[in-house]
Amino acid sequence: MPVARAWSMALAGLEGRLVEIEADIGSGLPGTKMVGLPDTGVREAKDRVRSAIRNSGLPWPTSQLTLGLSPANLPKVGSAYDVGIAVAVLAACGVVPAEKLASAVLIGELALDGRLRPVRGVLPSLLAARAHGLKLAVVPEASLAEAALVDGIDVGGAPDLSAVVNWLRDVGPLSAPPDAPASPRKEEPPPDLADVAGQSDARWALEVAAAGGHHLLMVGPPGVGKTMLARRLPGLLPPLSDDEALEVAAVQSVDGSLDAGASLVRTPPLVAPHHSISLAGLIGGGPGIAMPGAVSRAHRGVLLLDEACEFGPHRLEALRTTLEEGEVRLSRARGSVVYPARFQLVLATNPCPCAPARDEDCTCSQQTRRRYLGRLSGPLLDRVDIRVHLRPISVAECYGADRRETTAEVRERVIVARERSRARWAAYGWRTNAEVPGPKLRTEFALPSRATELLRRALARGHLTARGADRCLRLAWTLADLAGLEVPTSAEVAMAMDFRERVPA
Repeated sequence: MPVARAWSMALAGLEGRLVEIEADIGSGLPGTKMVGLPDTGVREAKDRVRSAIRNSGLPWPTSQLTLGLSPANLPKVGSAYDVGIAVAVLAACGVVPAEKLASAVLIGELALDGRLRPVRGVLPSLLAARAHGLKLAVVPEASLAEAALVDGIDVGGAPDLSAVVNWLRDVGPLSAPPDAPASPRKEEPPPDLADVAGQSDARWALEVAAAGGHHLLMVGPPGVGKTMLARRLPGLLPPLSDDEALEVAAVQSVDGSLDAGASLVRTPPLVAPHHSISLAGLIGGGPGIAMPGAVSRAHRGVLLLDEACEFGPHRLEALRTTLEEGEVRLSRARGSVVYPARFQLVLATNPCPCAPARDEDCTCSQQTRRRYLGRLSGPLLDRVDIRVHLRPISVAECYGADRRETTAEVRERVIVARERSRARWAAYGWRTNAEVPGPKLRTEFALPSRATELLRRALARGHLTARGADRCLRLAWTLADLAGLEVPTSAEVAMAMDFRERVPA
């Protein structure tokens, strides 16, 4: 046949684009041309594919071969097109029939001996293939468990190119996905909140943050429990729904951190980068393929910036747009990609550079302390709903026998509060109070003037910005949900304002 076609997928962020691979064998001297904006990895595919076909005992064209990847204006990156290119070439040579290729997407890298190697992004690629109406996906055997997470599309695995050829010839079947386990995979239990001694204010702040999806700042000397508390926040959050777990898995698939044989993980992720992380590592980017950063790996979970003041203004300020929009846009010369980044931010920092265990031992001047905490700019802090100052715990709190609430006990209250807010906002598509736009809270869900009197006064005196006032309203709704109230009262509004003022001088 003059031209043969096969389908593969290109990824721009988590968005999959269907790529038509065409192979045309014409007259002329032997040679291979490839068109369609291929990058270096795709251009090298012709050498990998030729060796894989020959080492599989199959013929390679002895005349001019032209390979086209369409749409032609879409940059093609990576090695996931290898299998599709190989099959299109074999179909053009008449070695395999082309009937099955019309409704199948082929994803995988080829080794020189014909083995199929796994590639990143199989999960979002198959989600996009399903949306485009394709009925079957052929992937490397090592990617079968990941591919099986996508419902609504048949998945077959192949160890090598010969297995794909046998399937096309109806000589042998593809490998089936592994059977789903009878019970979900047992995940490691999260750290228990009962391990944290004292810090009743911070524990309450953590519960409120979990109930409403609010961002949190903790300031205090070293060793008082800031990191311990932050690492227990994911355990307080409700388990991820199917859609949320699939979103998290899709990011991990592109990032390359998805466990090849794992089922969907229901515990919200916790990402805690070191303060030396690059801007591209935090937000996303890098040369060539724009990869997801820490903010996207923390999607539907928690991003912990421990020693937040050490991150530097350049990286911290880059978070501001992401906190507002819940996604990251990475622009490059050939286009832009979008990654989801809806997470809860937890900032933990010492109050000064010397960071003594007791305030009276601090050797820093007042100006030095202000300059240090000033690395957390006003616009960034304006987006943080809850701020709490932790103080050293006493001997009685550390070694006392008083019973402390466990993670499971607090999570029950958090889940009840989340269900109340979910039911209230379901018609609008919002999941937590922290996602509700301010205009909606000031109009359709406006509180009585007596409840917002303190808020109006603080706004008039310049103690709060308009954004800060809206965030106080969101926080007040969360406090009402925890208290079992239908509508916040002046007490919840006052408590919300108090949460925003708890920053040490």
